[in-house]
Amino acid sequence: MAEIIANDQGNRITPSTVAFSIADSERLVGEADKNQSAFNPRRTFFDAKRLMGEKFEDPEVQRDLRYLPYPVVNRGRKPYFEIKVVKSEEEGFTPEEISAMVLGKLKETAESYLGEPVSGAVVTVPAYFNDLQRQATKDAGKIAGLNVLRIINEPTAAAIAYGLNNLNRKRKQKKSKILMYDLGGGTFDVSVLEVDNFIKESMKVQWMKKWFFVETLDRILPHFWT
Repeated sequence: MAEIIANDQGNRITPSTVAFSIADSERLVGEADKNQSAFNPRRTFFDAKRLMGEKFEDPEVQRDLRYLPYPVVNRGRKPYFEIKVVKSEEEGFTPEEISAMVLGKLKETAESYLGEPVSGAVVTVPAYFNDLQRQATKDAGKIAGLNVLRIINEPTAAAIAYGLNNLNRKRKQKKSKILMYDLGGGTFDVSVLEVDNFIKESMKVQWMKKWFFVETLDRILPHFWT
């Protein structure tokens, strides 16, 4: 079983969000900015990974932008998070740079817990990520000061974290297959994993990149209004 390191607020889940305060553009990452989205939505960035390695004109990107409260512009055919940072020449950030800020915060948390520098990391990504998106993830890790040792699909990583590679030993089996699914507010991944001494994907990954939670609300709320 994997051990999850608690953040500086004592929680084992850290939001992948980055906010810049209105007054002085102080950068707030993770737990520190969880109250920013309500009153500072145009300066609070989340879901950066949905735009990593993508072209601005891609139809899925254009659909995603409808659900984002902060400004995203086209810079060199790539999505660019637009913001003016006080006392800085910065006018925005790429999705990779925003992701790097989150990874950097996780790096700091791990170093504080372990009491030693952390230079390498294995990073998980949605199963649907293509080669460009995986490279963008590696670039984000590099910006954060991390050597990305490997990129692993999230369903596979979950199986490893739960120790499912030891399942056959407990059941006295040589090989087994496990269906893993990850249903969140923004994506739905399904993978069939083959387990022996190792865990590997044995069937093509099926996925849906949709805003399930938001789109469900879009359909439900009109009934309350009427």
